[in-house]
Amino acid sequence: MKIVIGDLVNFHGIRGEVKVLSDSDFAEIRFKPGSVVEIDNIEYTISGYRKHKGFHLLTFEGIININEVEHLKGKPIYGEVTEENELDEDEYHYKDIIGLEARLLETGEVLGKVTSIVETGAKDVFVIKGKQEIMIPFVEEFIPIVDLEKGFIQITPIEGMIE
Repeated sequence: MKIVIGDLVNFHGIRGEVKVLSDSDFAEIRFKPGSVVEIDNIEYTISGYRKHKGFHLLTFEGIININEVEHLKGKPIYGEVTEENELDEDEYHYKDIIGLEARLLETGEVLGKVTSIVETGAKDVFVIKGKQEIMIPFVEEFIPIVDLEKGFIQITPIEGMIE
């Protein structure tokens, strides 16, 4: 099964390196050299991968000039879901979390929706936008309930986390 793993948003230099914006989980696995991605119904094998200023920069086998990839700007990039991407019971794909409604556990008050996930190295942080922007670490203490079927998460913030 193929899923969207990013968007080709621009280019870096003139040698065909592409700039990818991705909120995909497992970016290092999905973009590792040797992986195959699909853009505009054409498969490309990744020959190089690095991160630069919040973007993922990719080079493809056989592509040596920006002119060969210019027509792909703005296109989604698809990747194959593999066994490496399968999750444990308490883990989730970013695509499943983004868009969920965020509610307070005690009152049921809706605070907004999860709009993005920030990787901090220690724990992921959910960005929730409603009347205000709230950032909540994804740990059971603060986000005890994730209900994908009903489309919400419930949070229990500590004092000062939400103004």
